[in-house]
Amino acid sequence: MKLLLALGVVTGALLALPVAAQTMGDTKSGGKAALCIGCHSIPGYKMAYPTTYSVPLIAGQQAKYLENALQAYKKGERKHPTMVAIASSLSDKDMAELANYYAGGAK
Repeated sequence: MKLLLALGVVTGALLALPVAAQTMGDTKSGGKAALCIGCHSIPGYKMAYPTTYSVPLIAGQQAKYLENALQAYKKGERKHPTMVAIASSLSDKDMAELANYYAGGAK
């Protein structure tokens, strides 16, 4: 059941990508964080596409690390297809705000 729910969340996030930057709201209040919650707030979550990945919890991580990771996905330096797609839809400002939001411990 958890796997089906997680797959639905990932599918929904992927379908929302083209309009995510326009519709998710201000990341300072956690609006764009909705793209992250489905995978990065589930303890022990593993994603099985295209191979099995252990998905890290990102709440409380250092802001600069998170921002650099998002930039690396956007540039193609990191290769996870879902993260590349999500990061590609974010502006530099979005990335900085998301990083600060999660660095503050938001879940």
